[in-house]
Amino acid sequence: MKTLLVTGANGQLGNSIRLLAKNYSGYNFLFTDVDTLDITDPAAVRAMIKDNRVDYVLNCAAYTAVDKAEEDEALCRRINAFAVGVLGEAAHEAGAKMIHVSTDYVFNGTGYRPYVETDATRPVSAYGRTKLAGEEMLQEVCPDAVIIRTAWLYSEFGNNFVKTVLRLGKERDELGFVFDQIGTPTYAGDLAAAMLVVVTSDERNAFVPGIYHFSNEGVCSWYDFTVKILQIAGIDCRVLPIETKDYPTKAVRPPYSVLNKRKIKETYGVVIPHWEESLRLCMDKL
Repeated sequence: MKTLLVTGANGQLGNSIRLLAKNYSGYNFLFTDVDTLDITDPAAVRAMIKDNRVDYVLNCAAYTAVDKAEEDEALCRRINAFAVGVLGEAAHEAGAKMIHVSTDYVFNGTGYRPYVETDATRPVSAYGRTKLAGEEMLQEVCPDAVIIRTAWLYSEFGNNFVKTVLRLGKERDELGFVFDQIGTPTYAGDLAAAMLVVVTSDERNAFVPGIYHFSNEGVCSWYDFTVKILQIAGIDCRVLPIETKDYPTKAVRPPYSVLNKRKIKETYGVVIPHWEESLRLCMDKL
């Protein structure tokens, strides 16, 4: 039986993998979070992987407070870069493979067509810089790694954009959201399923290391996303489109970060639903 170590198991993605784990009877899942494994501690990570004979490391742990990262880039780097290197090195030493989650924030967002994996990375925020550093470290120490860049993650777990909109929509008559930042929402359940498709591909000797992009299909702005969330929930709240310049934040966001998913679809046969379809599914669970 193959053993999967899942880090950041109490987050959106980790919890989504927990839900799917019951469908993978041939695999032993080890779920860890900050209270059970310090991923910045090389000795602890090495022992965890070696003692449990881990075959795959699924790294769902990350520092994701984008604005806060501008003030504490050192801590952000420790989790998003240094720890990724620690996990990758320990995995490689033990002969394990690693699947790591990265972000659309590695791009500056000045493009006008969906980003492919080989496009130049130019992060414009501390969060983006540290996530890119994590990618680079991992590729250096663990050649058997799959890196999946994703975007706009939400789920029925933890705090996220969908839950915030539902709460604000009930509290207020009017909301303003930016219409000039374009991307694609990603349901964590779909990303979790894609990660497990990558794991099981190894049974057919079809595991192909490298960088991949994954989000749901389709394109929208934060304004469109908000309108759709309230519409599905049946909440009567007016949504006003606003420009990014009228809503300043500490961290710069990429104005356009749509990801091209062709590579993951062709390599792993991953079937990706449209974002509206997955949003409805998630909101049914909520």
